[in-house]
Amino acid sequence: MSDLPQEHQEPDEADAEEAIAAPSSAKPERVRKRPKPGERRVQILQTLAQMLEQPGAERITTAALAARLSVSEAALYRHFASKAQMFEGLIEFIESSVFTLVNQIVEREPSGAQQAGKIVSVVLGFGEKNPGMVRVMVGDALVFEHERLIARMNQFFDRVESQLRQSLRAAADAGGSAQPTVDGNAQASALTAFAIGRLQRYARSGFKRSPTEHLEAGLRLFV
Repeated sequence: MSDLPQEHQEPDEADAEEAIAAPSSAKPERVRKRPKPGERRVQILQTLAQMLEQPGAERITTAALAARLSVSEAALYRHFASKAQMFEGLIEFIESSVFTLVNQIVEREPSGAQQAGKIVSVVLGFGEKNPGMVRVMVGDALVFEHERLIARMNQFFDRVESQLRQSLRAAADAGGSAQPTVDGNAQASALTAFAIGRLQRYARSGFKRSPTEHLEAGLRLFV
């Protein structure tokens, strides 16, 4: 990108002479600001996510990422120790974005059944708005990466299912179920599988099949 720092080049003689001959009233050239370290990290992660949005994209290398940013690979490693750490940055964004909303739902919605439906809607809605992240969520982008990344993404869905279990156990209990824990756990497992399946279909359709397609009708089958 144009605002990234470029390698320093010495001016040639013609440039030097032109600078000396320039009148003192000439306006100085606009100085290009370098992004702050935190901004550069965000820029790298945004570009990685954009590259993941390309349907059928192959494994993304640091060389390809650096080329897209018009910097050297060494410049990437000044902000991230490894490509795995870059993917961890994306996973942290997914976790923070989704669970911030999930916590708000749990705090504001008294109905366990409504909580469960809204939680699944949040997961799928996030995926629909962030197609590149979906490839991370379902593991497609992590196949050739460090195994800890897949484990961490599995933990994300474990956390989603855990919250669904709590919400649906409460709903089953309020509905007079003789075995609210068993019923709630079964519903939570089915809903989590439903959400993962919708995200996988979205990614494998080249982001053409919306994960929120007929969502309300689909949720009624489970809640």
